[in-house]
Amino acid sequence: MTTFPPSGGFFDPDNLEQQVAELTEQSNNPDLWDNPDNARALLQKKSNLEKSLNNLREMESEYKNLSELYEIAPDDADVGAAIQKLADTAHRAKFITLFSDPADNNGAFLFIQAGAGGTEAQDWAQMLARMYARWAERHGFTCEVVEEHAGDTAGIKNITYRISGERAFGWLKNEIGVHRLVRISPFNANGKRQTSFASVDVWPDIDDSIEIEINDKDLRIDTYRSSGAGGQHVNKTDSAVRITHIPTGVVVTCQNERSQIQNKEMAMKMLRSRLYELERQKRAEIENAALAQQKKIEWGSQIRNYVLYPYQLVKDVRTGVEKTDSDAVLDGDLDDFMIACLQRDQTRK
Repeated sequence: MTTFPPSGGFFDPDNLEQQVAELTEQSNNPDLWDNPDNARALLQKKSNLEKSLNNLREMESEYKNLSELYEIAPDDADVGAAIQKLADTAHRAKFITLFSDPADNNGAFLFIQAGAGGTEAQDWAQMLARMYARWAERHGFTCEVVEEHAGDTAGIKNITYRISGERAFGWLKNEIGVHRLVRISPFNANGKRQTSFASVDVWPDIDDSIEIEINDKDLRIDTYRSSGAGGQHVNKTDSAVRITHIPTGVVVTCQNERSQIQNKEMAMKMLRSRLYELERQKRAEIENAALAQQKKIEWGSQIRNYVLYPYQLVKDVRTGVEKTDSDAVLDGDLDDFMIACLQRDQTRK
């Protein structure tokens, strides 16, 4: 029978209740909103801890029920399946305390860009896109394509996902960087080993409660015809939208909504989120240069290597975590890499 880990952190309800009580008292301070940023961060932390406490209470109740059922029918398959499900839930829940940044609880936008190398790199970008879509599916998240540009021969040049689910950004934020693939090229008749690169960028899907000031005069808005495979549903109007934020050079595009108005609304949402993440990174640079460095995408400084030949190994350069089942990783088994980075971040704070 599965047992809960010893008290401490997420699995210590008394500690959680004390933290919630302290934050509740602070939230009742009449001067709270003198600093809106601190107020929002405090209330978000309080909300996250309350959810953690409720989840723990639910797991404790389920554990008691299953303990009684196990005493009655230890060989029952349904009871065994329920116990395993609870064990998996408890395993994931113990990492909730690692999500400490204000934006960690949000959904995420994830952008994948093929590196130099033509078809090879574009095929690798598509493999990464599938990997993250499968990861999102494993977590019960929704994964929506916002923008996609097909490769010249195969694969994709780039893609933007909107991944919706609790703590999606918290999980994905450390995936930012260059990902390197080594394999026998399926596009090379001589069967030579090929190295390909693709970059991943992630930013939080912020809601309207976070104020980001954007002046219309700072924007350049272009419309163009959405790309697609053709056929009767191909878009024949200039409904796709590209918005450039001139002061920062940030460019966002959207083409997968039904109309130009909807594409513009989504593009503006993405722009607000990108600008929020830029500001978050600036603050990180001031507070902790080591943490800020991990957010930079620079060719030649990959965060993870995926080797499929002459052996199979996926290794994270930052934490040293490695897995020999590369097929499982490319099918979305990424949590071990993500958790190791979250734990590393905690030790640096």
